[in-house]
Amino acid sequence: MSETMSSDGLQPGSRAAEIVREYGPFPGTPAINGVTHDGTQVWAATGTGLVAFDPRSGAVTRTLDLPGDAGTAFDGTYLYQIAEAKIDKIDPASGAVVASIPAPGNGGDSGLAWAEGSLWVGQYSGRKIHRIDPASGAILRTIESSRFVTGVTWVDGELWHGTWEGDASDIRHIDPHSGAVLERLDMPPGVGVSGLESDGADLFYCGGGASGKVRAVRRPKGAATPGSAS
Repeated sequence: MSETMSSDGLQPGSRAAEIVREYGPFPGTPAINGVTHDGTQVWAATGTGLVAFDPRSGAVTRTLDLPGDAGTAFDGTYLYQIAEAKIDKIDPASGAVVASIPAPGNGGDSGLAWAEGSLWVGQYSGRKIHRIDPASGAILRTIESSRFVTGVTWVDGELWHGTWEGDASDIRHIDPHSGAVLERLDMPPGVGVSGLESDGADLFYCGGGASGKVRAVRRPKGAATPGSAS
C-alpha cells in the first residue's frame, strides 16, 4: 500500500530528527553499537569494549575491555551488554561480568533496554522486539515491527526504537501492544541509528555505527499518546 507524502517530503506523523550535538569519534573506537545512559554518563559499545563519556564535556571517563557487539542497557545498578549470542550483566564499578543469559536472537540481536524489571531486546533482521526475563533470558512477549530494528529505549512510558535499512534510518515511537507507529523522527540520509537510549528527559543518544559517533537527538513531547510498559 502506498503512503501519502506531505509537502515537506515526510510521511504523516514523521518529522526531521533534530540533532543537537555529536560526540566522537573516540580514540581507538572505529564503531558504535549499543548505547545507554546511567544517569550521569553515556556508555557506548564499540565491539571490543565499552566507553563511557560525560555528555556535557564529551570527555571519555571510563573504558571497559569487554565485548560489545550490539545493544547496551542499564538497570540502575548493572550494565547489560549483548555479546554475540549472549547478554552479559556487568558491574560497572569493577568491570566484572557477574552473570550471562542467552540472547533471544542467538547472535541476530541489536538493541537493548531496561524497563519494568525486564530487558527489551531488538532483533535486527527479525524485525521484532522481545521482552525477556533478565535472570533466565526467557521470552515473555514479542512486538512485531515493519522495519529492521536497531536500538530500543523506554522513556516516560513510551517505547521507541531505531531502524536502519540501506541509506535510511529513523527513530520510531510505537504502541507497545500493537507495534503501530505513533510518530517518527527521520535521520538525514546516510546518518544511521545503531543504538538508542533516552537520557530520561529531552534527549535520545544514538549510536552512529561505523561513523564512530554518538548523536544527541531532541525528543519531541506531546505529539502522540504514550503507551505503557505493562
